[in-house]
Amino acid sequence: MVKLSGVIITYNEERHIKQCLESLEDVVDEIVIVDSFSTDNTKAICIKFNVKFIEQEFLGYIEQKNIALAQASYDYVVSLDGDEALSSTLQKSIIELKSNWKFDGYYANRLNNFCGQWIKHSDWYPNKKLRIFDRRKGNWQGMNPHDNVQLFDATKKTSHLKGDILHQTYQTYSEFNQKTEYFSTIAAKAYFDKGKKATIWKIMFNPTWAFFKSYILRLGFLDGFNGFMICYQTANITFLKYAKLRELHKTTA
Repeated sequence: MVKLSGVIITYNEERHIKQCLESLEDVVDEIVIVDSFSTDNTKAICIKFNVKFIEQEFLGYIEQKNIALAQASYDYVVSLDGDEALSSTLQKSIIELKSNWKFDGYYANRLNNFCGQWIKHSDWYPNKKLRIFDRRKGNWQGMNPHDNVQLFDATKKTSHLKGDILHQTYQTYSEFNQKTEYFSTIAAKAYFDKGKKATIWKIMFNPTWAFFKSYILRLGFLDGFNGFMICYQTANITFLKYAKLRELHKTTA
């Protein structure tokens, strides 16, 4: 039977971290938390559980999550954010997996809660995530803030588990707006550092396509007004990302 480490990064997650830890404590053999010096009650809540609590200056989402991986005692990990938790079905799937681990990594669907509503369509579901994996076979990669676990071997072997990762996203429209500004700035800087360009065509076409794909092709309209808001902001963050990238190129020319 393999032993599992639950690895989490946090910053000011007092609203959700208790639920996250409760969903992990009977599933994994240790819990490692890397916290970016939270200013709320996150630390006080965490240390009530049997966790390894590490404080680390925030270096970026990818960097922070790989630091958390390195701090784990075991090679088999379940990686979550502080606002995520395992559903009861996913808990059972992972417990069964411990005595029957066959693949390099395992995907689970992520179910997102937006303003009190579970979102079942658009780009937000099934929102498949590779979060249960052997850290010797992969780590966090991608482009901030869109980090993801990638396996090193091109012949990677993966499977899919039953159950959902329950994700508590934005609980007000104002919070959604603020995060859209924040994440679009990070994305623009990441694109700039990689030498990507923002043509007028991209600024015009990419947001339009993002909305059409999520709202029409992926049935975002079935989630009502909140579905519209999500698809609108999907287009908006795409527009802001390229607009800010164009601005960066102009100011550094």
